Amino acid sequence: MIHRSAYLSTRRRPSLGLLIVFCALIYIAACSSQPSNDNNANATNVSDHYDGKQFYNPYWPNFDKSIWDIIRLRYFSDLVIADNAANTHRVPLVNHIADLRSADPEVFQLTWLGHASFLIQYRGIAILTDPILSSRASPLPFAGYPRLVAMPVGIPDLPAIDYVVISHNHYDHLDINTIKALGHSPQYLVPAKLGKWFTDLGIPPDRVHELDWWENRNDGNITATATPSQHWSGRGVFDRFDTLWASWHVQIADKSFWFAGDTGYNPHQFIEIGERFGGVDLALIPIGAYHPRSFLKEQHVDPEQAIQIHKDVRAKQSIGMHWGTFQLSAEAIDEPAQLIDQARREGKISKGEFTTIAIGETRQLP
Repeated sequence: MIHRSAYLSTRRRPSLGLLIVFCALIYIAACSSQPSNDNNANATNVSDHYDGKQFYNPYWPNFDKSIWDIIRLRYFSDLVIADNAANTHRVPLVNHIADLRSADPEVFQLTWLGHASFLIQYRGIAILTDPILSSRASPLPFAGYPRLVAMPVGIPDLPAIDYVVISHNHYDHLDINTIKALGHSPQYLVPAKLGKWFTDLGIPPDRVHELDWWENRNDGNITATATPSQHWSGRGVFDRFDTLWASWHVQIADKSFWFAGDTGYNPHQFIEIGERFGGVDLALIPIGAYHPRSFLKEQHVDPEQAIQIHKDVRAKQSIGMHWGTFQLSAEAIDEPAQLIDQARREGKISKGEFTTIAIGETRQLP
């Protein structure tokens, strides 16, 4: 059995400098993220997750976390936080990156770029999920969450990108520098009310497609469906819940994948996804950023819940993501992968059913 105490370092004491930088980060994020007057001008109809002004979670109605809770937990509690910056050697990295520009179009393959960023290639189509190829997940270049391991590839190493799938607007999933670098060429598939963020960057409106849960877009190459997840949105203090969050089901010819984005668990939404689609060839499911559970359980699954989601959506194969790249929580950098491997040894999943891969690894799928 893996004991968390074996991974966690001693408690870190408050630093006035860190507190000042942290508060400045939040202030700038808030100022740069004020909702515009027409933010809800074209809102979706009132539904079980939208009240006409804001979105909400049907199975987690009371969001009671604040920035002050984070500061208290981080600096003024007994929480023990792993020293992940000193243990990046525990994160598997490939020594050689495949030539992503010359992928066999008849082979269904994916490459993990770290965190929730994947490149999926099949039938000559290239799709990126939540791409972040910057050194920090932050609105500021000098503060925020630094990337703990080197980026495996840069934009020039990627093939021409046909589609970019975005789960929500948090900084570790929606990166302004990466989107600017990708530019006008891809089609952007985004949750409801997030389109304006892209058009404000100069992305042509006909390249940005907003979808509410269970809405789909079929353009002849792929069919993409926005599916539910349990999370929240916001790039500052004053814009929480103004845009939707989503997972995504994507069909490319005879292959399908489901990208979970960020999510907590409930025993309803993922079962419904599995029932509606009858299963999926590949699921990309978060396994990290879950400790302490008292603060994160509603919004981030732990490895055990990730395995349950894998079963709920009826995935033939799943790959764990959202770990090993940024330190967003207190668990050790490799604990999520260790717990997935432990579940396999205990017979909770079969060999190859739910795995983790190295950052930069390309895997060809049946």
